[in-house]
Amino acid sequence: MADPQLSLASSDFELFGVPLQFSQDRAVLDARWKDLQREAHPDRFAGQVAALQRQALQWSVRINEAYQRLKDPLKRAAYLCELGGAAINAENNTAMPPEFLMQQIEWRESLDEARTAQDVDALNGELIAVRRDLLGQLEQALDVQRDLVRAVALVRSLMFIGRFSADIDKRCDQLADTATSPTTTPASASASSG
Repeated sequence: MADPQLSLASSDFELFGVPLQFSQDRAVLDARWKDLQREAHPDRFAGQVAALQRQALQWSVRINEAYQRLKDPLKRAAYLCELGGAAINAENNTAMPPEFLMQQIEWRESLDEARTAQDVDALNGELIAVRRDLLGQLEQALDVQRDLVRAVALVRSLMFIGRFSADIDKRCDQLADTATSPTTTPASASASSG
């Protein structure tokens, strides 16, 4: 790497030369990732000694890991919380505000009751709007208020929304499979068995 101040242990933000904040310009991250990859790509060191090749590979992996974290708002927020000493602990701490728990129950019931693609699309639209709102609140909590406790709660809510979005996708697939599978009527079933 050209910058001698950087090490593999540098933060993702330091590595990419971007401010230590939630709000990031995706185009800047993309351009910086390309620059860093070009600089550290293992192919550039193919004719070098094995130690330099190994180091280039380590840098390439580290750059890709940082890019994956920085480009994803949820991963970036979780990383900022952890850098600030507020671990997410989603596996061990599932406590949520009561109003969000009630919302989860309503969403689950709506998904279970969804019989058409339009029903699922309406629920998905609602979820997209809530996600957008929570991301805005997360930006305020991290970049303006510096409230890591609030940010952790928002990250955990967004993690639920991410998992629930996958459930919505599965339900869409189920409805699509049901719509495209041939249906057997009693008359056609008796005709084919006779």
